[in-house]
Amino acid sequence: MTVISSVVTRFVAGSVHAYDFSGSPVVESAAVPVAVFPVGAAIELQSHAVAPNLLRAVYATADEMVCIDREGKTLWRLGFGPGAHEPYNAMASCEFSLAGTVAWLYMPDAMAGRGDGLDHWLAIDAETGAIIARTELNCAGHGGHQFAHPHGVHMLLDVGEGQDGSRGYRGHLDRDVIELTAYPWTDRSLVSLAPDGHHFMTVHHDQEDVAFHAYPDGEVLVRIPVESFGCDPDEAYVEWAGGYLDSETAIVTIGGETEHEQEWYRHHLVDARTGQVHGTLDTQTRDAYDIEPLGDGSWLSTDDDDRLRRHTR
Repeated sequence: MTVISSVVTRFVAGSVHAYDFSGSPVVESAAVPVAVFPVGAAIELQSHAVAPNLLRAVYATADEMVCIDREGKTLWRLGFGPGAHEPYNAMASCEFSLAGTVAWLYMPDAMAGRGDGLDHWLAIDAETGAIIARTELNCAGHGGHQFAHPHGVHMLLDVGEGQDGSRGYRGHLDRDVIELTAYPWTDRSLVSLAPDGHHFMTVHHDQEDVAFHAYPDGEVLVRIPVESFGCDPDEAYVEWAGGYLDSETAIVTIGGETEHEQEWYRHHLVDARTGQVHGTLDTQTRDAYDIEPLGDGSWLSTDDDDRLRRHTR
């Protein structure tokens, strides 16, 4: 997924590591974290995020959302309340707004057996942990991904409902109310936002095509089926991976299996405005999802020592 801000996070050896990729890469090298937030190896994180100023981090478990500083000190915590004894594949998602003043939380309450059985989206004061606003969602998701729009006003939320498809939402805070817009589909997964904020990328739930949409209304600008990549749609599919390499070029990952049941994948370069396929990206990744475009012409992958490595064409 494309990272609109320059901060990328990983959970490593019981700590949230933050990496800052705001500068232009000069020499390809392994990334070094600029901030580390101790959590504890025994805590099972479902998601995590670091504020743009690198002074605090938030993480979500099955039971709560916690905000900590660089020393690992708890600044505030928000309990989720009682739920099912064994929640069915329900993963909470937390993310900071682009300004870092609001922490957004997606709660898959329906699958977790909490409350009134509806999923919820919360906006939380990042300084105090107070809930500013919450809204109900017309979905029953297993998990979600949140994206801070580069214009700094909206958050986007993609909710995966398993075999029932995916739903997409756009929201922004109006004082103490989340103004919510649901996108008119249940079969597309949001993968990436363009770094200029003018469009976004989705992949069909059945992985039969990739599409690029106008922002904010979601109008489809171009749709590219698997056949356009020179593949048989009965033997290949679009992975929910890749994203915007820059504002005009996207990385689209196509995968499949050989006749001997060996999995394969290739990263393709696509003109996000016209849908023209420009060939493959010559890069090594450990799997189809080990590629993270940064929107500035560079991308991340993981080396053999589990370190992030930044690349450019």
